[in-house]
Amino acid sequence: MTKDQGGGGGGGEEEEEEDIVCLDESFFINDDYQLTTFTFGSHVLQLLCLHSASTDFDLTGQLVWPGATILNNYLSNHTEMLQGCSVLELGSGVGVTGILCSRFCSRVVLTDHNDEVLKILNKNIEIQSSSENPYPCAELHAEKLDWGNSDQANQILQKSNGGFDLILGADICFQQSSICPLFDTVEQLLRFQRGKTKFILAYVSRAKAMDSLVIKQAAQHGMKVKEVTGTRSIVGNHEGVIFDISLE
Repeated sequence: MTKDQGGGGGGGEEEEEEDIVCLDESFFINDDYQLTTFTFGSHVLQLLCLHSASTDFDLTGQLVWPGATILNNYLSNHTEMLQGCSVLELGSGVGVTGILCSRFCSRVVLTDHNDEVLKILNKNIEIQSSSENPYPCAELHAEKLDWGNSDQANQILQKSNGGFDLILGADICFQQSSICPLFDTVEQLLRFQRGKTKFILAYVSRAKAMDSLVIKQAAQHGMKVKEVTGTRSIVGNHEGVIFDISLE
């Protein structure tokens, strides 16, 4: 809009107000999920996911990331390590790793911090629980967990009847600011059953600074990192590896 236009004597300065555009949060969210088939070894999974990301960076969990392929291939070849175990997955996203584990484990808890991602995660749990699913699965449910939130982690542990045998993470190290809170939570989970729980991390290298930070934070939290022999592989244009992480 304009004011004082051509009023004579005042110089006729023109001011404009900027239009303010208010966008609903749904503008940033793509929820056009597709039922997608994944094969890991002899194991076939069907679940809902996106094939391209939402605009919001925080919604990375709607996709299946390359590190999940590395971890799921590893687990499908070593199902004996899952038999009868209780598993907690960090940063589950759509749940492709935890759902594979449910074929072999006694109990699987899938976690994520984002409410929109938790919606699709719960839908995928429903698909596995459906009578139309030909594959039996373990007790499977989702929980909200912000890394570094000790209260949320403690609530999950208190429900767990003794903690977890395995903590899993698939391609969850891609933002430097999240690494310290991640290891805060991992340390809390490992100390609940000290010496009985280990953290299996599928790590994809995208930056040397992140490579160093992950190892440094693990050490600062009293953990030792062991590379699992034979797991280095190329995914896309990046190298991935499986780390076996436990308390010193």
